[in-house]
Amino acid sequence: MVEREASRNGTERAAILLLTLGEGEAAQILKHMSAKEVQRVGSAMAKMKNVSRAEVEKVVSEFTTNVEAQTSVGVGADEFLRKALVNALGADKAAAIIDRISIGRSTKGLEALKWLDARAVCELIRLEHPQMIAIVLAYLEADHAAEVLALLPSGVRADVVVRIASLDGVQPSALTELDDIIEKQFSGNGAAKTSVLGGPKAAADIMNALEPSHESAVMEQIKKSDEALAQLIEDLVFTFDDLGGLDDRSMQELLRQVPGDGLLLALKGAEDSLKDKIFKNMSQRAAEMLKDDLESKGPVRVADVEAAQKTILQTARKLAAAGTIALGGKGDQYV
Repeated sequence: MVEREASRNGTERAAILLLTLGEGEAAQILKHMSAKEVQRVGSAMAKMKNVSRAEVEKVVSEFTTNVEAQTSVGVGADEFLRKALVNALGADKAAAIIDRISIGRSTKGLEALKWLDARAVCELIRLEHPQMIAIVLAYLEADHAAEVLALLPSGVRADVVVRIASLDGVQPSALTELDDIIEKQFSGNGAAKTSVLGGPKAAADIMNALEPSHESAVMEQIKKSDEALAQLIEDLVFTFDDLGGLDDRSMQELLRQVPGDGLLLALKGAEDSLKDKIFKNMSQRAAEMLKDDLESKGPVRVADVEAAQKTILQTARKLAAAGTIALGGKGDQYV
């Protein structure tokens, strides 16, 4: 049980905490989360089984300690909110949410899109100007945006990604215009501040979540129109081979979350340096078995290898978002 407690990520700990509350209290908390966060925590709650009393007490104790540490006398509401969001979501995502809160606008139409499936979102925005599409996709979670992007006409995708990468703040008036288009009513205020949406990192996050074939096609089109921007996006895209930059603890945690058959398939197309890194972070017996399986496994389709690698990358990003591991390599710097 000690090993299981140590391996709980932030989402699972949140699920345990919510399950200890009454339905009404849990509902009050969930309504303040984004659609993606509700889905993630809800899924963790549905899968939660055999949680010991000791583990529940540990989670509640940690939560109480964190709250007490962050609500001491002299710390204002803004500072408390900033610390709480950074601890829960990480600095980048917290900054975007704080920006939205501080603007004080009501983007009901855009927020509603987060609850729709990709096909429904695509149907709503496919006839809009590429700049409007870019703003919408920059507002969505990266994996959701990637699903929508894949459904758009192939000739539009690269243009939209370039526009996302080139976004440098969005005026509230543009967001209220989108609300008007999506919800058929005007909302928001005229605050002069801009919202932190888009940029090369946002474009790279969406590219990371695309299917490999779509990702390659879009990058080729971007290179034709703006080679410098394409290089900037590529530098931020985290690839499977970049997993070799993980520290040993992070690699071990990732390997615990990856099924053996998926890892075997993914390593068929991996660099030797990454294979060595993975073998190093496994028990000697497990490493030898994996090496034998790799040697004995026959040819496999490139598409299957890429799909397996994509799945492992998605797992790595989820663990990183929960603060369980630290992604090194492209796009991340540590001191």
